[in-house]
Amino acid sequence: MAIPGVSRTGSIYIDSRGGERALRVTWHHEDGLVVLSLWRAKLCTGTFRLPIEAVPDLIDLLRSGLDDA
Repeated sequence: MAIPGVSRTGSIYIDSRGGERALRVTWHHEDGLVVLSLWRAKLCTGTFRLPIEAVPDLIDLLRSGLDDA
C-alpha cells in the first residue's frame, strides 16, 4: 500500500515509544543521497542527508549491532 507523501523508494519505521513518532527513509538517487527524517505525526522535526557512498558503512554498523544482539 502506498503512503501519501512517501517516495516509492523509501520506508517508514514507527518509534517504539509511540506518540506518533516515526523515522522515514527515502532514496534520492538523482542527488546521490538517502534522507533520514524524523516525524511527529504529520510534522517533520529533523532530517539527515546521508551520501550514498556512506550507506554501506551504516549498513555494516547496523548489521554488527544486530549480530551482537
